[in-house]
Amino acid sequence: MPSYTVTVATGNQWFAGTDDYIYLTLVGSLRCSEKHLLDKPFYNDFERGAIDSYDVTVDEELGEILLIKIEKRKYWLHDDWYLKYITLKTPYGEYIEFPCYRWFSGEGEVVLRDGRAKLAKDDQIHLLKQHRRKELETRQKLYRWMEWNPGFPLSIDAKCHSDLPRDIQFDSEKGVDFVLNYSKAMENLFVNRFMHMFQSSWSDFVDFEKIFVKISNTISEYVMQHWQEDFMFGYQFLNGCNPVMIQRCTKIPEKFPVTTEMVECSLERQLTLEEEVQINQIPGDDNPIFLPSDAKYDWLLAKIWVRSSDFHVHQTITHLLRTHLMSEVFGIAMFRQLPAVHPIFKLLVAHVRFTIAINTKAREQLICECGLFDKANATGGGGHVQMVQRAMKNLTYQSLIFPEAIKAKGMESKEDIPYYFYRDDGLQVWEAIRSFTKDIVEIYYESDEVVTEDPELQDFVNDVYVYGMRGKKASGFPKSIKTKEKLAEYLTVVIFTASAQHAAVNFGQYDWCSWIPNAPPTMRAPPPTEKGVITIEQIVDTLPDRGRSCWHLGAVWALSQFQENELFLGMYPEEHFIEKPVKEAMVRFRKNLDGIVSGITERNKNKKLPYYYLSPDRIPNSVAI
Repeated sequence: MPSYTVTVATGNQWFAGTDDYIYLTLVGSLRCSEKHLLDKPFYNDFERGAIDSYDVTVDEELGEILLIKIEKRKYWLHDDWYLKYITLKTPYGEYIEFPCYRWFSGEGEVVLRDGRAKLAKDDQIHLLKQHRRKELETRQKLYRWMEWNPGFPLSIDAKCHSDLPRDIQFDSEKGVDFVLNYSKAMENLFVNRFMHMFQSSWSDFVDFEKIFVKISNTISEYVMQHWQEDFMFGYQFLNGCNPVMIQRCTKIPEKFPVTTEMVECSLERQLTLEEEVQINQIPGDDNPIFLPSDAKYDWLLAKIWVRSSDFHVHQTITHLLRTHLMSEVFGIAMFRQLPAVHPIFKLLVAHVRFTIAINTKAREQLICECGLFDKANATGGGGHVQMVQRAMKNLTYQSLIFPEAIKAKGMESKEDIPYYFYRDDGLQVWEAIRSFTKDIVEIYYESDEVVTEDPELQDFVNDVYVYGMRGKKASGFPKSIKTKEKLAEYLTVVIFTASAQHAAVNFGQYDWCSWIPNAPPTMRAPPPTEKGVITIEQIVDTLPDRGRSCWHLGAVWALSQFQENELFLGMYPEEHFIEKPVKEAMVRFRKNLDGIVSGITERNKNKKLPYYYLSPDRIPNSVAI
C-alpha cells in the first residue's frame, strides 16, 4: 500500500503550539485519502517550534497530489495553532512543499496547495479553480472595507485589534499597546514625576534637560547642543524626520516681498536673493517676515514655529497618511483579491506584515477621539483628521514613485544640492527594489498580454484605486496595469512605501524630536505679530508644558523602536516561494542591499550627523510600528 511521509512545522511564536487533534487528508487527481489523525504515542505533538514527521499509508493510488486538508478539532480547551508548512514525501521519493504560515483558531479545516506560484490561467483543473475561488470568497468576507473618517482612504472593518482576522493580528498584543508602551517609555526615561504637570511651564531651555539627559544619543545630543543654529534648522529639511517638504524654487513668489538687501547678511555665496530664493509667506502688517538679522529671540521663535508646524505635517501627512494608511490599503486589497498561490501575493505578503494591526491599534488608542494623540499634540482633537482630509486631495500615485517625487521638487541634482542623503540613499534602495520586482515579474509574466489578462491582479489594482483613492481620477492611481514594466513599477511603489519610505520618516523621531524646543508638539501662545518684543521667558512659556513634553517624549521614543524579532528589507524567512529562479532573485536582491549598506556605512564614518535611516539593514520590511 502506498505510504507518504508527512512533515509538519509549527511556528516559533508565543502560544503557536497546540494540544488539539490534527487530521490530514490527501487530495489526489484520482481520489482522496481517508482522514488520518497525526499522532505519535507517548509524544507531545505540535509543540512550539517543533518539526514532527508522520507516516501516512493509503489503501489505493491517489494520483498527483493536488491539495491537502488540515483539520483541527478541540482536545480540551480553546487552543490556537500556527502552522508554518507541511512537506510531503511521496511513495516515489518526490518532495512536495505546502507553505501555510497561518493560524488555526478554534476548530475548522484549511485546504492548502503546493508552493508553486500559479496565475489563474495556469489552473486548468476544476478542483484547483474552485479552491482558488473559494479562498477569495472567504477572504472577502473577512477583510471588509470601512470608512473611518470621511475623506480618508478606506481601512479595515474592525473596531479593535481583537476584531481582526487572526492571521494579521500581532503575535503578542501587549507589544503594540500604545498606552502601555508610552507609560513604559516614560518610566524608562525617568520622566514620570513630570507626567501629570500639565499647565506647568519649564523654567528655561536648560530645564528641558531634566527629561533629556538620561537618554541622549549621538544625534539627539547634537541637536540639543546646536538646535538654535541656522545650519541645524536648514539641515533637518534635507535629512531630518520630514525630508520630503523641501523643494527648489526657481523664482521669488509674488506673495513674498523680500529684497536682497533685507537678507544680505545671510547670503554667504555673494549671490542675489533671486539667485538663492527663499521661502513663501503671505505679507501683512500683523504678519511680519522674520529675518536672521532680527533680534535673536525674534528669529529663534520664528524658527521654532516652523519646526512645530513641520512636526505636525510630518506626523499626520508624511508619516500617517503616506506610509501607514497607504500601506494598509495595499494590504487589504491584496488579501481580498490575490489568492495565496498568486506570485504577487507571495511577493507582497511580507511587506504588509502587521500593518493592518498597527493601524487598527492606532485608531483604537492613538488617533481616535480623546486618544493619546490629543494629550500632547496641538492638532489633536480633530485637527489631524482635517489635515489628512486636505492632504488626500493632493495625494497622487506619481508622488509615491520616489525618483519622480524627487524630480518634481527640483531636488535631483547632486551637484547643485549636495548632502541630501535622503535622496541619495533613497534612489539606491528604490533601484534595488525595482530590479528585484522586475525579476519576479519576468519569471511569471511572459508578456504584457499576460499582465493585462490576469484578472486577480487587475482586481487588486482596481481595489486600491476604488477604495484606497476613493475612485479619484486626479490621483493618477491606475485602474488597471497593462505592461510588465508598469507592474514592476507598481510593485516597487508598494514595497518602497511600506519599507524604505516608512523607515525614512519614522525611525528618526527620537533623534530629531526628543529635544522638545526643536520639535514642539504644541505651542501655547499665538505667533508674534510684531518684532522686537520677544523675550526668552515668552518663548519658554510658549513651548509645551511639563506634562505634554513627557507624553511627547514617550511617544517619539516608542515610535522609534524596532519591533521584537524585526524583519528587515530582503529578509524572507517565510518561504512562500519555492521556485529556484525566485530564490536566486532574492539572493541578488540581498547582495544589492548589502552593497548599499557598505556604502552608507563608509560615508557615515566620523560624521557628527550620520544618516542611516535608509540603510537597508535598518529598513523593516513593513509598516509595523
